[in-house]
Amino acid sequence: MNVGDAARRTGIPAKTIRYYEEIGLIAPQRSANGYRDYTGEDVHRLAFLKRARNLGFSIEDCRQLMALYRDRSRASADVHRIASSHVAAIEEKIGELQSMRATLQKLIHACHGDDRPDCPILEEMAGVGERAI
Repeated sequence: MNVGDAARRTGIPAKTIRYYEEIGLIAPQRSANGYRDYTGEDVHRLAFLKRARNLGFSIEDCRQLMALYRDRSRASADVHRIASSHVAAIEEKIGELQSMRATLQKLIHACHGDDRPDCPILEEMAGVGERAI
């Protein structure tokens, strides 16, 4: 099947599929005329990549996960390590987001939100006590 068919079957844009080929995540066969020819296995790999990317795995993590998926002699500990590391990164990001939310909530609470020009939100962004440049 061509890239358009693979895109429709996986829900991945054709441009992304071509990018995945460019960086070596997939390697479709080429027909005699040079066109990409995607097999059912290629579509399966693309679906795998889509699910992994939807879970937030990086391209490099996806590369490692694809290699482990293809390696039937793999140790599940390797997959576990990648997934655990990803969860730790997500938890760190959640902490950062919660901190940002708390800071913004305090600033919103401190801002009168009226017609006066003083605004604690802008003052915080400008750096309290700093002179305007």
